[in-house]
Amino acid sequence: MKTAASSARCRHDTDQTHTIVAIPRSPRLLETLLANLDGAVYRCRDDEHWTIEFVSEGCLALTGYLPEELLLNQRISFLELTHPDDRAMVRAHIDSCMRERRRIDIEYRIVRADGAVRWVWERGVGIYGASGRVEAMEGFLQDVTERKEAAQALQEAERRYRSIFENAIEGVFQTTPDGTYIAVNPALARIYGYRSPEDLIVGLRDISHQLYVEPERRREFMRLMEQQGSVSNFESRVYRRDGDIIWISENARAVHDESGGLSCYEGTVEVITERKLYEAEMRHQATHDALTGLPNRNMLHEHLQRAILAARQKGGLTAVAFVDLDQFKFINDSLGHQVGDELLKTVAQRLQSCLRDSDMVARQGGDEFVLVLQNQSGGEAGIAEVMQRILAAVSRPWQAGEREFQVTASIGVSRYPDDGRDVETLLKHADSAMYRAKEQGRNNFQFFAPWMDTQVSNRLEMLINLRRALDQQEFKLYYQPKLSLKDGSVVGAEALIRWQTPEQGVVPPDRFIPFAEEAGLIVPIGEWVLRTACHQNKAWQQAGLPPMPVAVNLSPRQLNQSLPAFVADVLAQSGLAASCLELEITENVVMKDAEKSVATLHALKRLGLQISVDDFGTGYSSLSYLRRFPVDALKIDKSFVRDIARDADSAAIVKAVISLAHILNLRVIAEGVEDEEQHAFLRENACDEVQGYYFGKPMAVEDFTVWLAQQSIRPQDMTCK
Repeated sequence: MKTAASSARCRHDTDQTHTIVAIPRSPRLLETLLANLDGAVYRCRDDEHWTIEFVSEGCLALTGYLPEELLLNQRISFLELTHPDDRAMVRAHIDSCMRERRRIDIEYRIVRADGAVRWVWERGVGIYGASGRVEAMEGFLQDVTERKEAAQALQEAERRYRSIFENAIEGVFQTTPDGTYIAVNPALARIYGYRSPEDLIVGLRDISHQLYVEPERRREFMRLMEQQGSVSNFESRVYRRDGDIIWISENARAVHDESGGLSCYEGTVEVITERKLYEAEMRHQATHDALTGLPNRNMLHEHLQRAILAARQKGGLTAVAFVDLDQFKFINDSLGHQVGDELLKTVAQRLQSCLRDSDMVARQGGDEFVLVLQNQSGGEAGIAEVMQRILAAVSRPWQAGEREFQVTASIGVSRYPDDGRDVETLLKHADSAMYRAKEQGRNNFQFFAPWMDTQVSNRLEMLINLRRALDQQEFKLYYQPKLSLKDGSVVGAEALIRWQTPEQGVVPPDRFIPFAEEAGLIVPIGEWVLRTACHQNKAWQQAGLPPMPVAVNLSPRQLNQSLPAFVADVLAQSGLAASCLELEITENVVMKDAEKSVATLHALKRLGLQISVDDFGTGYSSLSYLRRFPVDALKIDKSFVRDIARDADSAAIVKAVISLAHILNLRVIAEGVEDEEQHAFLRENACDEVQGYYFGKPMAVEDFTVWLAQQSIRPQDMTCK
C-alpha cells in the first residue's frame, strides 16, 4: 500500500507540469501555530467557573499566568481572571450567545497576575452535543488595551471638544463657502437672537443678505479668505433676528479637504458692541463739546479745512461767523454757572436751527461759537440774511426758573477767499469783525475789513498795558460834584477812574473798562478805586473840609458775598465813617440776580453806608420791585436827561421816575446835566440832586480840593457825619 507521500512522489515523477507537496500533520505543528498567535486560544467548560480545559502558551503574555496554572482552575479560574466589575456583564453575554447559538464577541477587562488591568477582545463558539446541550466553549482572547485606550482618549477628546463647543462664550461656526451655516454652537445662536443652533441654521440661510448690515463687509470677508485663507479681528455690523444691530469681531479660516479643495469656513464670533460704543463715545468726546454737544475747536478746524479745500476746487463762497454773547460773563457771575450753562445750551440749539445740514456750528469756548457756512449763494446779501436770522433767534426771551431773560449776540464774519485762505486767518479776521460789532453797540454783525487788524493790535496792546497799570500806579481818581437842586449847595461827589498812560495820556473809562472786564482785571481795579476814594475822603475831612459822601461805582463782578467784609475792612483801615460812602450799583446788576443781590445789599446797609441804583431806566425793572431792595437813591440815566427838553417821551419818563421814587422815599439824582434847560426842567419837577458838566466836570484831586474849599456845603442836608 502506498503512502500518501509515495503517491505524491509518483505523481511528481510522471507529471512534470504539476507539483503536489504534502503538508505534514502533527501535534508539534499545531502547538507552534498556537504559540505564535498574539493572544490565547482556549477551551473551557460552560460551568460556574468556566473551567479551563485547554489554553495556549499565549496565556502567559496575556494574563501573566502559565497555562498549567489556569488548567482545571489549578491556581485561578477563568471567572476570577475576569475583572469583578465586568463579570456579570460577561456572564450575561455568554449565556445569551449559548442559548441563541451565536458567536461570542465581547470586550471586557481582566486582571493580570501582576494586578494590571487589561482590555481583551474575546471571540468564541459553543460546542454542542447530540442532545443540543453545550459541552464546551472554544475561543480566542486578544489584548486590545492600546486600541481601547486610544478609542477612549478619542471619545474623551470629542467630549471635551463638544463641551467647549457647546459651552463657549464666543460663537463658533462652520459655513459653506456660499454662505450657509453647517454647524453653530449655542453661544452663536444667542448672539444672533435665535432660540437654538438648529433655529439659526434653518432661519439664517443667506449670510450675505440676512446678516451683514453693509453687504460689502461680507464681500471683503470673502476677498480676504480667497487672498489669505483667514481673517483676524474682522469687525462688522450685523442684524440680530429681532432687527437690532450689533457689532461683532470674527476670526476665521478656510478648511480644505484631502484633495486641496475648499471644504468650509470655520471660526469664532465675539460681540464687541460695548467696546465700539465706548470707542465712539471717546471719539465724540475728543471732537465735541461736553456741555452743548456741538463740535469743538478740534473738529471745527478739520471741518473748516475741508470746506476751504472744497471751495478751492469747486468754487463758491464760504463764510466763517464768530458769535459772542453780549454780557454773558455778567449773567454767569451774577446768576450762577448752572443758569449760564443752560443759556449756552439754549443758544447752541437756536444756532443749529438757523443753519442747513451742510453748515456747521461749533463751540469755540466760553460763550463763543463759530459757524461755517458753505456754498453761500447771494454773496454778502445772502450771508447777511442768515446773520439777521441768527440775531433774531438768539435774542428771543428764554426762561430760567420762573424768570424770563433776554440776551443778544455780536457777530463777526470773514469770507473765503477774500478775507483769508487758511483756517487761522479766517478765524482771526472773523474775531476782529466780532469786536467791531461789540464796539458798534452789540446785537449786530459786521463783515471783516482790513483796517480792523489795526484795531485788534491796539486792543491787544491795551490789554497788555492794563496788566501793568495797577503795579505802576497809572490809575487816577477824578471827582465830579453832586449838587442839591434846592439851593445849589454841594451834597457829595462821585469818584471816577482815569488811566494816565505814558503813551496816550489820559484814557477815559469807557475805553478801557470793557477791556478790564474781559481781562479779569476789573475786580482788583474796583478794589483800588474803593480803597483810594475812602482814604481821600478821610484826608479831606482831616484837612478841615466838611464831611460829605463820596460815591463809588461797583462792577457786577464785585457784587458777591465777600463784598460786605471787604468794604468793612476798607472803612476800618481808612477811618472813614460808613455814612460818608455811597455805592452805586447798576440797575441790571440788581435785577438779574435779585435773591443774591438782596442779601448782599442788606449786609452792606448794615454797615451804615448809602446805596444808589445807577443808570436807572435802561433795564427792565419796575419801581415797585425796588421795594425789596435797601437802596437810598436812583440815578436817572443821562440818555433820558439829554433829551428831556426836546423829547416828550424822555420828559415823561423822567417825571414818572421822580414821582414814583418819592413815593418810595428814594432820592432822585439826575446825571449828565449839561445846560440850563435840563437844569430848569429837573428843578421844576422836584428832582433832588444833579451832576454834570453844567455844574462841574470831573476834576483831579488837587483841583477838586481847591474847588471844594470855595463851595457852600450844607452839613445839615447830609447823612455823612
